[in-house]
Amino acid sequence: METWDPNTKSALTQIPLLTTRAGPRDGAAWTQRLKEEYRALIAYTAMNKSNDNDWFRISASDAAGTRWTGKCWYVHNLRRYEFDLQFDVPVTYPSTAPEIELPQLDGKTHKMYRGGKICLTVHFKPLWAKNCPRFGLAHALCLGLAPWLAAEVPVLVDSGMVKHKDDTASSAES
Repeated sequence: METWDPNTKSALTQIPLLTTRAGPRDGAAWTQRLKEEYRALIAYTAMNKSNDNDWFRISASDAAGTRWTGKCWYVHNLRRYEFDLQFDVPVTYPSTAPEIELPQLDGKTHKMYRGGKICLTVHFKPLWAKNCPRFGLAHALCLGLAPWLAAEVPVLVDSGMVKHKDDTASSAES
């Protein structure tokens, strides 16, 4: 944490750490873990809103809490670029971090795997392994997806791989 910028460090310290080591196959323990996940996500979302840094919406799309979907966005050159966001909680969770997917960006950058899964292996996976089971979904978004968006979206926009929705709408009207 000593090499992180102050904003990241501050955000990370405000996200509650989780205590229950349970995955989707662990019955009542998974229910407890899911409650902790929701608490951490709510705290992270509230912190982002209070800092005027709201950048995602996410919710479990199944009752078991194993499939999550939503939207994330990144502002570049005063324009908001919005993407679908989805991931499945692996059966080996929390030992294994979820693979975050941005399907609309599939094939547009080499820092992505097939299916739109963002590359987190080099920087994030070792951090996740070191902090298991204390890290959860909010931590994956904070330390995985947020830096990935900050690094990749400006490059994708500047190279023309990603177009703003207003640009695509105006070109379709022509």
